Amino acid sequence: MVDRSRSRSKRRGRSGTATDGPTSPIYELLVVFAVVFVLQQFTALLGLGVMAGLFVLAPPLTTNPWTIVTSVYAHGGVGHLLSNSLALIVFGWPVARATTRLRFHAFFLVTGAIAGISQILLTNAAASVPLVGVAGTSGVLGASGAVFALLGYLVASNRLSSGLRSVVDVPRWLVVVIVVGLATAVTLATAAPGVALLAHFTGFLLGLLAGRARLLSVGSRRTGR
Repeated sequence: MVDRSRSRSKRRGRSGTATDGPTSPIYELLVVFAVVFVLQQFTALLGLGVMAGLFVLAPPLTTNPWTIVTSVYAHGGVGHLLSNSLALIVFGWPVARATTRLRFHAFFLVTGAIAGISQILLTNAAASVPLVGVAGTSGVLGASGAVFALLGYLVASNRLSSGLRSVVDVPRWLVVVIVVGLATAVTLATAAPGVALLAHFTGFLLGLLAGRARLLSVGSRRTGR
């Protein structure tokens, strides 16, 4: 997320989870990314203000509320598009295979939107506090908040994590410390000029929490049958 200041068609298995193919939610998202990027370039020809008004989440959030959705699928350049697409394939593919298309798409959109909103609200709130020295965010776009949520979900919901939780009695306070610490570490590892770090942090944290609750698991898997 940028801070701006394969074979046959896939079929659902018996468990209702997604399998591989051109109707995979990963494939669908990649197509959406590409279409939105083309639309961004076209609208930019009409004026950067037009493009920003359609695809950039900016304060106040009530001015162009549709950007809460569109900004999740928009990107700031080819490099941004390619890096998020690659990360989506790597982190999203295992998650997509363990859930349904509807749940996957809903998770991606909701976490991406919350990540973007948090970047706007938190940085601008901090900027209003004297002596803090944090610059507010004038606009944000990109899928990396949602991609970080997928990474967080993958980390918290995999068999190794689940196995450790079943044999090690970890106090709730320590779980909170580990989750927040891990989210912070992963976020700082991606620090770079123009990167929406709070969006990354929020996305990864949401993914960890959702993964721990196995929010995307289909019924038979969640109940252990």
